[in-house]
Amino acid sequence: MLPPGNERDESLEADWTPTPEFVATTNLAWLMERTRTATYEELHAWSVRHRAEYWGLAIERLGVRFERPCRAVLDLSRGVEAPQWLPGARLNVVESCFSAPSNSPAIIYQAEGGELSVMKYGELRALTGRVAANLRRLGYQPGDALAILMPMTAVAVAIYLGIVAAGCAVVGIADSFRPREIATRLRIAKAAGVFTQDVLLRGGKELPLYANAIETGAPRTIVVPARESLALPLRAGDVAWQGFLEIDAPLEITARDPEDTMNVLFSSGTTGEPKAIPWTQTTPLKCAADAHFHQDIRPGEVLVWPTNIGWMMGPWVIFGSLMNRAAMGLYYGAPTGREFGEFVVAAKARVLGVVPSLVRTWRNTGCMEGLDWSGIKCFTSTGECSRADDMRWLMQTAGGRPVIEYCGGTEIGGAYISSVLARPNIAGTFNTPTLGLDVMILDEEGQPAEIGELFVVPPSIGLSNSLLNKDHEETYFAGAPRGPGGETLRRHGDQMERLPGGYWRAHGRADDTMNLGGIKVSSAEIEQTLRAVPGVTETAAIAVSSGGGPSLLVIYAVCSGAPEKTLLATAMQGAIKRDLNPLFKIHDVVVIDALPRTASNKVMRRELRARYNTSPAS
Repeated sequence: MLPPGNERDESLEADWTPTPEFVATTNLAWLMERTRTATYEELHAWSVRHRAEYWGLAIERLGVRFERPCRAVLDLSRGVEAPQWLPGARLNVVESCFSAPSNSPAIIYQAEGGELSVMKYGELRALTGRVAANLRRLGYQPGDALAILMPMTAVAVAIYLGIVAAGCAVVGIADSFRPREIATRLRIAKAAGVFTQDVLLRGGKELPLYANAIETGAPRTIVVPARESLALPLRAGDVAWQGFLEIDAPLEITARDPEDTMNVLFSSGTTGEPKAIPWTQTTPLKCAADAHFHQDIRPGEVLVWPTNIGWMMGPWVIFGSLMNRAAMGLYYGAPTGREFGEFVVAAKARVLGVVPSLVRTWRNTGCMEGLDWSGIKCFTSTGECSRADDMRWLMQTAGGRPVIEYCGGTEIGGAYISSVLARPNIAGTFNTPTLGLDVMILDEEGQPAEIGELFVVPPSIGLSNSLLNKDHEETYFAGAPRGPGGETLRRHGDQMERLPGGYWRAHGRADDTMNLGGIKVSSAEIEQTLRAVPGVTETAAIAVSSGGGPSLLVIYAVCSGAPEKTLLATAMQGAIKRDLNPLFKIHDVVVIDALPRTASNKVMRRELRARYNTSPAS
């Protein structure tokens, strides 16, 4: 039996089918011509057999600029677990973000209740240059880490690019995090400075940002006003944005080695502390190549995808648009209402990115009714499992345009499985592993299966080679089974189902990590936060399916007394809002006498998931 919302998938009928004439207009057509492949299936198989050649062509197509060329595209002398990409090269990926004409739009943006504005490539380049010059003026050196705790605005994009242009590394921190989580990320990344906004404007309210930063004891902080002027006084030693921009200098780019870190992003760990994942100078090539061949982003088009610079999709949008000589559309507010939909129209979005829970909100509220989204070429969805009926509804809002499902992770630099416009599109499914990558599905005995845990077959540009605070080999390779042909497999933790005809469907996580509203978090992080709730002895946090859509957070709790369930749930939600992330919402709390454990005393969350799915408590 299929989950609710996916019933029609039994027949696997295509919801959208490209014509040969349409396929000939896509970016993929160029790659098929260069590789002399007649079908997309042949092209993907070629890209897996010839990974270095694929990435060489992708780099050529994107026009990546080098200060010094590489000796080879790929060196496997350290094994497929730790490949060297572009050995011998010197580059800074920011230089490849400014190939578009200087008078073409780079960022189209709008504040809540505001007017549509445009920052052109020349203006973005100039502001990026000023950020880099003034970082050098303040004494920051190549390799230093500087955090960004800001919403995704045009200024935040320029700050991001300026930090990287100066040879430093961005530490991405989502603006929804509370001070304790901000402090953890600053500590792990050894941040030498912070960029933030004085306050966060949402729905007519002012929420703290700078105050959260100084509560952590953050290092020197540069504060951008959300309005015309700063809303509060600054701590001694901190710097106002206009004061920071003392020098007006053209963009000067510091070249780096391909393996040098340019961004530190955080993903969930399974043992409490978040994984600190370094993106190198090559990771953005994965973002840009995926955007080029999978989302089919072309010069002059506009990509709108609500996200945050602290999550991997923030940098992905930056590189996916700019390296393709396209524009990004940034709406400075919640994307849940009609004003966002009107922004999509006004910005002339060609590609609109979503998370499935956002689509469900639009559908339930009817807020997008009557809007003309006919200019959209395709949608693209990530962060959660999609419901087929929601995605069919979304397709119809633009006259039947396809949805490019996109599933991967921070440690992938993009997706391992997605869709392309060269194959028929079935709502709620993927129609290909990403180019240059292959995947395998294995059952619990490590045997090939139609449904089970998905493993990535390395190497690929974008796959991480290191972690700042955990053992990379232990995290991704130790104990992983071999493929049927002896292939080295990389653990990722997703459950996937292979469908007839070359399609796949996601089934959430296989490990103790969960996606809540498109944000990856571990059970351990939530459980650690709930320790402070009075009367709670221990907890187990699990994610359960909502019937083919976003995951729901369920807490199993062992308590010292007999608490009233509603009061207990309220106290737990308050702890999560205060100490972790207010975006994480508890669906249900189940009081239990004892948590099931293995012989080695590990909590059996998988058993709790099965128990809840069999007989949910509410």
